[in-house]
Formats: sequence, C-alpha cells, structure tokens
Amino acid sequence: MTIPASVAVISKNEENNIEEALKSVEDFEDIVVVDSGSQDRTVEICKKYTDRVYQHEWRGFASQKQKAVDYCKNQWVLILDADERVPPELKSEILESIRNTSISGFYLPRKNFFLGKWIRHGGWWPDRTLRLFRKDVSHVEEREVHEKIAVKGALGCLKNPLEHYTYRTLSDYVGKMELYSTLSANELSNGTGRTSAISAVVNPCFVFVKMFFLRQGFRDGMHGFLLAVLYSFYTFLKYAKVWEKEGRR
Repeated sequence: MTIPASVAVISKNEENNIEEALKSVEDFEDIVVVDSGSQDRTVEICKKYTDRVYQHEWRGFASQKQKAVDYCKNQWVLILDADERVPPELKSEILESIRNTSISGFYLPRKNFFLGKWIRHGGWWPDRTLRLFRKDVSHVEEREVHEKIAVKGALGCLKNPLEHYTYRTLSDYVGKMELYSTLSANELSNGTGRTSAISAVVNPCFVFVKMFFLRQGFRDGMHGFLLAVLYSFYTFLKYAKVWEKEGRR
C-alpha cells in the first residue's frame, strides 16, 4: 500500500526518536525532513528513509514546518513530529479519506504517552490536532509556540489516532519547559496590554484544578497528578517571565 501524500518532518538531535517516526510512514510517496543542524546521528538515520533531507537554520517552529511543507511534492501533506508514530489503522484511514474528497483538511486524535503511559484524562485525550491538509489551500500560522495550520475549506475528523510518545522522563519535560515557557512568554508580551503579577499566582492554580479535577486527571493516578503539577508550574514560569520582561521595560 502506497499512500499518495507527503510527510513533513522537522528535526534537531532526534536520533532517539526519528527512526521509529520515519519507519511508520515509509509507505508514503514523499518524505521531507528539514533539519536544523543536528550534531548526532539524526541526518544519517533520516537518509535511510528518504533522500529529501534539507538543512536550514532554525527560525522558529512555524517557519521551520512551513519550509518542510514547501518542499513537499504531493497535494496532501501530513505534518509529523519526531516523537510521533502513524499506526497501520491510521494509514489505511488516511488513504481512504484523501480519495475524491471535498474536504481540505483533517483533524487527527492523538494518543499521548507520558512516562510510558497513555494519558486518557486531564485534557490529553482525544487531543485532536489538524495535521493532514491540502497544501494548496493551507499554511502554517506564524506563532512563537503551539503553531497551527490555517486551512481554507471544509474540515473533517479522522477516527484512528496518531501516537505521541512525549516526555519519556521528568527531566525531558523540565528541559523542554524552559524553552516553551520562554516562547510562550514572548508571545504573551508581544500582545496588547500588560500582564499583572497576580496572573503568575491565579493562572497556575486554575490550570491544576482544571487538569486534575475538572478534566479528571486524577483518574490517571500519579501520572495525572504529576502532569497537573508540571503544567501549573509551566504556567507560573510563563507568566513570571512576562512579568520580568515588562519590569525591565
């Protein structure tokens, strides 16, 4: 089964993830990888699955993913992160869904794994994300973090999930939190108005209550508790950094 679509991947030092990701989509017609200066075996691994590996200086998540999409040859494009996998059931559904359809893009549910466990609550499931779209009517919106795909036309939803193996260790989460909190703070501080210091107190508390109680994160046990605590601290750090930036101005 060959799927008449392109896969767009961005990478940097992903030797521990990238092979399983590319192996899961090796039957797509076109695989594009845009790397931003990996110093490990990432590029070597990628070239086992595609000769379309390009090097570009890092200019942000949105810009990098748009560059990968621009290189894609097919009308239909699937954006895939290095820590994601496309299981066989989803591939079959993609193949059927892109045939003779008036839909311009599809949301995919994601099974998010945290410390090896599939998280079913706390807002982590089904975590639908727009990843499959027609290239001619879509683009990646320019944002500091949590970039989105803008699509002109009707949208649909697929049933079979993408698998996302995020944060395999607590150190992995803490390391990424520093980067993402800075990017989110930049995005907030570039908006209109000022952010009060009280936001760094109220918002983290609300995030914990929402994830652990309102969205029943407690049903995932210790994993759910850890996620609620980590996300609330991430929120605190984000607003504290905004407060710090505004104070310097």
